[in-house]
Amino acid sequence: MVEEHYALDPVDLKIIELLKKDGRMPFVELGKRVGLSEAAVRRRVKMLQERGIIKRFTVEVDEGFQVSAVIFLQFESSSLPGEILEKIAKVPGVRAIYELTGRFDAMVMIAASKISELNERIDRIRAIEGVKSTETAVVLRVIS
Repeated sequence: MVEEHYALDPVDLKIIELLKKDGRMPFVELGKRVGLSEAAVRRRVKMLQERGIIKRFTVEVDEGFQVSAVIFLQFESSSLPGEILEKIAKVPGVRAIYELTGRFDAMVMIAASKISELNERIDRIRAIEGVKSTETAVVLRVIS
């Protein structure tokens, strides 16, 4: 349960910053970097988890050997966007889906191991009932 009015102090913020960079950093090392004992850091991390500030620890996979793309979608005016987006979420390689305002109804971040696989995945999205059109941009380089 998240406590709504919990104020993070500078040490909490530093612990979060360090864990964002290395979620496997040992509590001893965290303690050295923030000036606390291992036990004190362990208690703070546990408290941050219990309050829902730290939601999970995860692994970031290097996508350097993958082809990534951004797909902008327009839906049929009579379609139900929620249903379409649920179907898109099941397509392999979909990393994120954003519902948008403006010219496009949604944007999908997708990845594949090679261009032909990416093309197959885009074709699967285009075949979903309610998808009117797509515009795809292949990612050339990730800056940050």
